[in-house]
Amino acid sequence: MPKYVYDFTEGNKDLKDLLGGKGANLAEMTNLGLPVPPGFTITTDACRRFLEDGRLPDGLEEEIAAHLAALEGQMGRRLGQADDPLLVSVRSGAKFSMPGMMETVLNIGLNDESVHGLVKQAGGNERFAWDSYRRLIQMFGKTVQGIDGELFDEALEELKNGRDDLKLEAADFQRLVETYKGIVREQTGQDFPADPHQQMRMAVMAVFESWNAPRATLYRRQERIPADLGTAVNVCSMVFGNCGMDSGTGVAFTRDPGSGHQGVYGDYLQNAQGEDVVAGIRNTMPLQELERIDKPVYDELMKIMETLENHYRDLCDIEFTVERGKLWMLQTRVGKRTAGAAFRIAVQLVDQGLIDLDEAVTRVNGAQLAQLMFPRFAGDAESARITKGMNASPGAAVGKAVFSSERAVELAAQGEAVILVRRETNPDDLAGMIAARGVLTSRGGKTSHAAVVARGMGKTCVCGAEELEVSTKERRFTAPGGIVVSEGDVISIDGSSGAVYLGEVPVVPSPVVEYFEGATDQDDELVRAVDRIMTHADASRRLRVRANADNAEDAARARRFGAEGIGLCRTEHMFLGDRRQLVEDLVLATSDAEREQALAALEPLQKADFTEIFQAMAGLPVTIRLIDPPLHEFLPDYTELSVKVALAGDDADDKDLRVLAAVKRLHEQNPMLGLRGVRLGLVIPGLFAMQVRAIAEAAKAVEGARAEIMIPLVGAVQELEHVRDEARRILAEAGVEALVGTMIEVPRAALTAGQIAEAAEFFSFGTNDLTQMTWGFSRDDVEASFFSKYLELGVFGVSPFESLDRDGVGRLVRIAAEEGRRTRPDLKLGICGEHGGDPDSVHFCHRAGLDYVSCSPFRIPVARLEAGRAALVSEGSDTR
Repeated sequence: MPKYVYDFTEGNKDLKDLLGGKGANLAEMTNLGLPVPPGFTITTDACRRFLEDGRLPDGLEEEIAAHLAALEGQMGRRLGQADDPLLVSVRSGAKFSMPGMMETVLNIGLNDESVHGLVKQAGGNERFAWDSYRRLIQMFGKTVQGIDGELFDEALEELKNGRDDLKLEAADFQRLVETYKGIVREQTGQDFPADPHQQMRMAVMAVFESWNAPRATLYRRQERIPADLGTAVNVCSMVFGNCGMDSGTGVAFTRDPGSGHQGVYGDYLQNAQGEDVVAGIRNTMPLQELERIDKPVYDELMKIMETLENHYRDLCDIEFTVERGKLWMLQTRVGKRTAGAAFRIAVQLVDQGLIDLDEAVTRVNGAQLAQLMFPRFAGDAESARITKGMNASPGAAVGKAVFSSERAVELAAQGEAVILVRRETNPDDLAGMIAARGVLTSRGGKTSHAAVVARGMGKTCVCGAEELEVSTKERRFTAPGGIVVSEGDVISIDGSSGAVYLGEVPVVPSPVVEYFEGATDQDDELVRAVDRIMTHADASRRLRVRANADNAEDAARARRFGAEGIGLCRTEHMFLGDRRQLVEDLVLATSDAEREQALAALEPLQKADFTEIFQAMAGLPVTIRLIDPPLHEFLPDYTELSVKVALAGDDADDKDLRVLAAVKRLHEQNPMLGLRGVRLGLVIPGLFAMQVRAIAEAAKAVEGARAEIMIPLVGAVQELEHVRDEARRILAEAGVEALVGTMIEVPRAALTAGQIAEAAEFFSFGTNDLTQMTWGFSRDDVEASFFSKYLELGVFGVSPFESLDRDGVGRLVRIAAEEGRRTRPDLKLGICGEHGGDPDSVHFCHRAGLDYVSCSPFRIPVARLEAGRAALVSEGSDTR
């Protein structure tokens, strides 16, 4: 028979999986000899069994009864005893802190008889006893019986009639008890349960059930807390902060959770129970006021706070109650803090000798660093908010609304700050996105084109603002309430929250970005903390970090941010804009002469591109992926061209007719799975050869150039062999050495990696396409259509395009890595999809034995930090 119940004296802080965070820490404080009310914890195992079976597990009620009897013996009174009652609280407590997401019930054991015994215990204080009784009915009715809490609140407000709650007398609360019992009877058809043991049993089950309540589920999804952990239940003997003005309740932090600075931080409320502090029934007082009210209690609390911070070696969040001048500790946990505070506190604790730099690196994370890197809006701008979308790429951006890429480029060239507004973006909008301060779309999600490209460029982006009606033709959008924003009107967008504001909201720049850009001034305390953490993370990591960069500007920025090379240079991005016509000419060529003419025009342009990138990355490896576009991106739209020709009739232009015929011939139902990548290189003679020559000539022209040529979309070793042989011939003729490898983005490539490694000197996992093909998802379509439902149902904990799917896609990566290195032990392995900058995915890559990750320039510091953390945390450790 499993053990489901542990006394507070039996546990410790390392049993969070079993006892939850609250129970483990109550046990730890008990073991430290701190004043904790006696009690016991029902384990998360019991919760999981309850949720699976729909009933309390066998043996649990007997264990609870035994521990309750021991508690009653220790306290010298029984639960609900009429003349001298023991009262208990029943509180949730999951492994990870989920403040306010699950249920708590206080004062269990009160009924119409035991309330008089509580009066006697309190020395005749009838007000306190009846106040405690009404609190039980109110909390129990709301959390256990599912009654609308507003019914109780309205009854209380009606009774107060504008009075402060401290002005209410015993008779008022006695009447309120009867009113509350009437609400319970009316709403449930039954009387409030008078049996204290029934109260406790029902409360325990309610806490278990609250694990799957909508708000708890939503919180877990937001915080990436696994859904199968369950919650523990803590049954604790009651201590009372509502006994009078010599009693109270409070919350304290051992450091400022906002800044990390040491000092006295917290709130205290006299004559109140725990929930009153956060419920706002009265204004709290600063914790420092407790020194004036009761100095002995204050001094004891300060000593306990110091003890806990030194013991946990971290910022602690503490809940306490004072009962008639006696201090009781109700909870402690490692406190949540802002990103800036996290870095400051980690370094402070190193300086105090409480932790070393290894642990300091693990105390912060990439998500916190990302928050510090983006500019943010200053002040409260809620009054100007007009809608909210999806927070696709963090930051704060202000500018004039523009509705076309061309207009964005035009105004930006004149020195104007602009926000590009579109229903959704496409590759043709790239120039406008580069020119704009931020991007706002009414469609799409976190992995839409706008989001992916914006994150890569470090641009602020809000996607999927569905309330906006965007008319690019009329150059305006309409927001809720009839607000019309026309081209040229100023708007502000917050990529961290998804908020969209009318007008200009002041922006505060990030000193952390200036530090990564190479600023030498380190007077800023936060910058000094970030520098120390990053220096040690870099010294500790095994994974190298490269950049996804397609031009010299991005390459130079990436190098400043700490990139150790380029892991993905997408050459298809170089063919947009003015060069698109040359690619169209190449694809539509009907003779060798026409094709060679187009290639001859493209080669010097490609050489110039590569030369600039090699110069920016001199001495570091640059992996260049040969062109890999879905063909439709470089051809006129089939429908639009058909309409144009039809309307022209007999006057149709000969070129239009010829292009239409070619487009019709090359038209594909699913271009993402069509003529692209290595297939395009094999079908169009000279295309890949032209690119390889351009790479070779550029490498010869730049001292320290280190080229790596990557063949995209390979599914069979024979495909790779054809291109590899041609590439090696061209490189040999130029007298240039370069690695030739492939991108693993097709499941078959991963499953035949042993064969492919015979022809490849490196693998780079293209996890964006590998995820699409493994799941059978079209990234551009599925997120808007059903991803939200899949997240809601728990099919996904997080989008597989946001964080690598370890069980499916990750398994393919491991198979390819293992089988590839079995064939070629020195095979270089990297990852270059968006996952290369995702913290959880970086940890996976470390454990899978990859050599490097590659990500967009602005995510390089995040990847560097997480690579350091991955080297310092043990397998299976929580990495958040």
